[in-house]
Amino acid sequence: MSLLQAKRLEKHYGRHVVLEGLDFNVEAGEFVTLVGASGCGKTTFLKILLGTESVSRGELRLDGQPIPGEPGPDRGVVFQKYSVFPHLSVLGNVMIAEELRDSKLLGKSFGAARRRARDKAITRIEEVGLGRALKKYPHELSGGMQQRLAIAQALMMRPRILLLDEPFGALDPGIRQDMQSLITRLWREQQLTIFMITHDLKEAFALGTRLWVFDKTRHDPQAPEAFGATITYDLPISERQPPEDLPARLAARGIQTLAQETLP
Repeated sequence: MSLLQAKRLEKHYGRHVVLEGLDFNVEAGEFVTLVGASGCGKTTFLKILLGTESVSRGELRLDGQPIPGEPGPDRGVVFQKYSVFPHLSVLGNVMIAEELRDSKLLGKSFGAARRRARDKAITRIEEVGLGRALKKYPHELSGGMQQRLAIAQALMMRPRILLLDEPFGALDPGIRQDMQSLITRLWREQQLTIFMITHDLKEAFALGTRLWVFDKTRHDPQAPEAFGATITYDLPISERQPPEDLPARLAARGIQTLAQETLP
């Protein structure tokens, strides 16, 4: 059985159709990169996987069961904007996930439970290369270090699925390359299933094992919100090299920013 299955999945906001006709099977351990024009529903799709948005029509199943309608420890998420708590240290930022699970009212654990949370947090922090920054606060960290912290937060509860929404979009090229290497290593070591949105086609092929292109296949000039995006291309990435005709195919669909990227 596939880890995730979708059948005719749709997402509507009133009469505004965002996503329609999504059909897919994703196996555990895949790394799916998502590309498409801005506003085509990629982030909405990640929110559905996370559980913060509901399915309007169709179905989405995790291990054969309807995906939970709320976030859970089996799904971690990292956004482009650093989602860290400015008043907490690096250690406190990573510990808080476990402390909130143990004490939703106080958000703080004590005794043996706190020691366990601290030990787990230190392990996650060291995994992302921030072992020497335990006591630092977010404002003392560079952009790359803050994103490493956000990744450690997302991995604290040992999720099976990691959702990445343009996590490296605000980083300088050199730091971005380091973060790509980090994500690749964590994906392999922790046997994660990853869904990652990117606007960099070269990055999509460098990291993923499978590429999804989101786009609308139906357009009505009189009712621009009547139809939503779907997965127009589902391409396996075997040699880390895009098909030669892919830029032209994307350009034909109006995805100019992607088609004009410098490819490997």
